[in-house]
Amino acid sequence: MPYAPPIEHSLSPLLTPGSVAVVGASAREGSVGALTLAQLARVFDGAIYPVNPNYAELQGLPCHPDLASLPEAPDMAVLCLPNAALEEAVAAAIDRGVRALTIFASGFLPGDADPPLNERIKQRCLEAKVALCGSNGMGFYNYAEGVAVCGFRGSSRVLKGGISLITHSGSVVSALADCEERIGFNLVISAGNELVTGLADYMDYVLERPDTTAIGLFMESARKPEDFARALEKAARRGTPVVALKVGRNARSAELAFSHSGAIAGSDGVYQALFERYGVIRCDSLDEMATTLQLVSQPRPPVPGAFASMHDSGGERGLYVDLAEKAGVPYAEISEETQGRLAALLDPGLLPTNPLDSWGTGRDFERVFTESLLALAEDPAVGLVYFCFDREGEGKLDPAYVSAFEAAAGRSDKPMAIVTPRHGSGHDPNDQRLAEMGLQVLDGDWWSLKAARHFFAWRDFRAQEPDAAPTPPSEDALALWRARLSKGALSEDESLSLAEALGLPVAARRLASSWEGLEAAAGELGFPLVLKTAAPGVAHKTELNGVRLGLRDLPALKAAYDDLAARLGPHVLVARQAPDGEELAVGALWEEGFGSLVLLSSGGVAVESEGDAVFLLAPFGLATAGRALSRLRVHDRLCGLRGRASADLDSLAAALAVFSSGVAALGSGLRELDINPLRVGPEGFMALDALARGGEERA
Repeated sequence: MPYAPPIEHSLSPLLTPGSVAVVGASAREGSVGALTLAQLARVFDGAIYPVNPNYAELQGLPCHPDLASLPEAPDMAVLCLPNAALEEAVAAAIDRGVRALTIFASGFLPGDADPPLNERIKQRCLEAKVALCGSNGMGFYNYAEGVAVCGFRGSSRVLKGGISLITHSGSVVSALADCEERIGFNLVISAGNELVTGLADYMDYVLERPDTTAIGLFMESARKPEDFARALEKAARRGTPVVALKVGRNARSAELAFSHSGAIAGSDGVYQALFERYGVIRCDSLDEMATTLQLVSQPRPPVPGAFASMHDSGGERGLYVDLAEKAGVPYAEISEETQGRLAALLDPGLLPTNPLDSWGTGRDFERVFTESLLALAEDPAVGLVYFCFDREGEGKLDPAYVSAFEAAAGRSDKPMAIVTPRHGSGHDPNDQRLAEMGLQVLDGDWWSLKAARHFFAWRDFRAQEPDAAPTPPSEDALALWRARLSKGALSEDESLSLAEALGLPVAARRLASSWEGLEAAAGELGFPLVLKTAAPGVAHKTELNGVRLGLRDLPALKAAYDDLAARLGPHVLVARQAPDGEELAVGALWEEGFGSLVLLSSGGVAVESEGDAVFLLAPFGLATAGRALSRLRVHDRLCGLRGRASADLDSLAAALAVFSSGVAALGSGLRELDINPLRVGPEGFMALDALARGGEERA
């Protein structure tokens, strides 16, 4: 009977093959060919065909001299070969009818021809519609179906689960799959150079699997941005959390990523915007990623409410409170009823508060722990409960503490976890047994709190109402701007007109090229005024001392004009000075493969120094704009600190949403638009300076 994969997908021959050929299989201890064959044979139930003309038998299996001599065309062939032998082997596999390949070697040859080896392999596989894992990867583990295709020594996992890990770094396979027994994976894939099959393809496959509960991504770049965005949208639509660790945030990291795998990391703001749109949980370290995957994949659905924790140490409880504030995890205000339940349980001197220190004299402590945890979990204001205590000798969990936790968890459906403040071994049988029950043991106070923050953020993302973007400007108006942008950079006056057309108010202004013209403009606008050079090609006017503020009369205006005209030429822009307020920067950017982005940040000179920025994919709606504004450090000042009147943030968010619709409608015609500052105050908001560019590609 023909082999039937668990799901029908273009990657089924690769990830769930019915038969596998190991080309370059070997008996040499420690070799890639020997390790691959041994690990596959240990778990795989399908047909295995070792291929090597130097052996008659390997691992008790008949060894074949070449692929042509096999009794059938295998679904997948693993090429355990050096770079010099790859091209011939790929051709032989395709000729034999193999539908999928895995390549461990780098695919680089010294002094190679043009196109190089990797490109030649890629083209052959694309033409033959052959899926390919690699090159320059560690292969994959399909724990659910028992397929181990890896040429490097790995562990024999006991715990299976629903987390799919896809990584550009093979070492991350070792770090998370081989060295951690509490995370239940269904698949772990080392994508390598992604010559043919990439991140988005693997994501599409695992999202079709009914056993996938979460996806972990360790990524350098999205080589197929449009496909990657579609995969993220699919995950969001299906309610599957995606936890990503994206390297290449700074120039040096991006350079190293490219040198390692040829993946251009791209602007980090693009990924921030993409992750924001689809609710991707972004982590900064492997510890944070692992702990977050544990928590978001636990089977208890998130519920409304804030955080609660119970401790057996007053000192560590205090540390946890400090770290929770730093991590942005809000503690729940528990009810008087819950406080009463706790007070009846606790020894004298212990306060019935959240966070709770529940260790007193040790009197009947197991019951006290159970009932205290249950009281916290049953409080309506609580959405997640941690039981925090230290491991004992040899990294063991206290059996009585575990028993108390299990008893409480058995009587509540709230998400709960044990947290040990420091990393232990994770090899206590209780760690794994609890994980099999859907109850996690998290190591590390900081990582567990970061995981809690991500858990709440994912819950809140899932609860958001659809946020439709406003209608963009008319197509006639957009067509005029596309035509102008096709000619390249705009002047400041034109750039401000574009900002106004996209929905942002701008300061009243006039152009002048003589004192007489400037004097007439001042009469129309009224004082106080701002005077700026309008010399062609001057982008950063302040660096050339090309801006004069607070000009209150004609003599001050004349003196400022005479200076600018003498140094920078007679062409100037004069504008009515805006009221005082906070300054934001608003930007628009076209990123090839990703589309239009909008940047919001602190403005003025702070835009480059504060690093206070949010990137969003355009278009977006009012609620998204409001959330983005709330994340800026300047937000508190916009809300009116120290008795100052608050800005109209609802109107500002609405205008930014309209702006995003126009930016998206202009698409690649608008390469860049920088509005800085956008002055915001109680009297409204106004774009004071702008610079736009279209037409040519960015250098």
